[in-house]
Amino acid sequence: MRSFPTAVYAVLAVIVAFAMPAAVFARERGPRVEVVCPSPPVPVRIDKQQVLVYELHITNFDSVPLKLTRIEVFGNESSGKAISTLAEGSLAAAMTLVGSKMGDANKMGDPNASKDTPSIGPGGRGIVFLWIQLPINEAPPSTLRHKMVFSAAAESATSEATLEVFPVPVSRDSVPTLSPPFSGGTWLAGDGPTNNSPHRRSIFAIDGYVYSPERFAIDWIKVGPNGDSHHDGTKSNENWWGFGEPVLAVADGEITEVVNGIADNIPRSSPPVTLDNIAGNHVILQISTTQFVTYAHLQNGSIRVHLHDKVSRGAALARLGNSGNTTGAHLHFEVTDRNSVLQSQGVPFVFPSFTYLGPGADYEIDKHVSVPWEGSIPPGDAVIKFSSAN
Repeated sequence: MRSFPTAVYAVLAVIVAFAMPAAVFARERGPRVEVVCPSPPVPVRIDKQQVLVYELHITNFDSVPLKLTRIEVFGNESSGKAISTLAEGSLAAAMTLVGSKMGDANKMGDPNASKDTPSIGPGGRGIVFLWIQLPINEAPPSTLRHKMVFSAAAESATSEATLEVFPVPVSRDSVPTLSPPFSGGTWLAGDGPTNNSPHRRSIFAIDGYVYSPERFAIDWIKVGPNGDSHHDGTKSNENWWGFGEPVLAVADGEITEVVNGIADNIPRSSPPVTLDNIAGNHVILQISTTQFVTYAHLQNGSIRVHLHDKVSRGAALARLGNSGNTTGAHLHFEVTDRNSVLQSQGVPFVFPSFTYLGPGADYEIDKHVSVPWEGSIPPGDAVIKFSSAN
């Protein structure tokens, strides 16, 4: 049996009535919704900006569908100016309904995407994925305040109600600076940190709790000298440049979970997914009291460490493989707040330095940008180069 300490979650909730209050109240009570922030944001640097990444879970307690039409986010108590506003297309792109396929959420920047947010039915829940960008030299606010406008269709008319202030604290937890998980090389940060990546939109409900462990997860895919992830076809694992690549400890720590013995998949195919095999062969490295690094999809039989081993930064842990829920050789890499691949909350991390080579979609081996980045997490689907000296 696994235990789930209730204090581990920074959960905020508010339930207010949508209907007009009795005359005894001094103000209207607003929309009849519950709003929950499962995990407060931790500021993290991406190039020359810092971002605050979190979600708002909104449950409709009314008897009619509710549509969230606008969110304004405020960060400075002395200023009435919003630091971010979501409405129409931007709000629709940031929101999905529980029960819908997370990957079907509107894509940001897609001209064909709907500009209307989906209605949340009675008893239903919508999730808004927030991605607040701030200047790197600006101190983040201690609390984010949210103003949310809802509309509800009645039989005769459409009414509107506003939740004036929903506070979310900004975490002061430290962001770990990690060494690269490889000894140099050029890598694609597949499905890495963006607000609409499959990792970002992955929500898991397990044993009565909801988790977002992949909030900052990256699928590392090695880019070879031909500018591609593979050579001579994709049918053999050995044709993938990254297959068998040594995987290294990104910090000093203790091994807290080891799973081995799962066969590597034939590329472009994967077995039925269960909670037990989704990560394939994997290792979890604890680097602080509340920071755990997961290395997933490792090569069968390649894991060199054992449970409770103490390892040093740069030590070889295993080799990159193609086991578990994967169709091609890559390393699934995430940092979470608990010793679990799925039953945990994803937290940010940075690398001391790497060279940004541009978006993967535009990458050409002999034609790309080359910009040094420092103290940053890589952006999603970017090609980057780690120096062997890191």
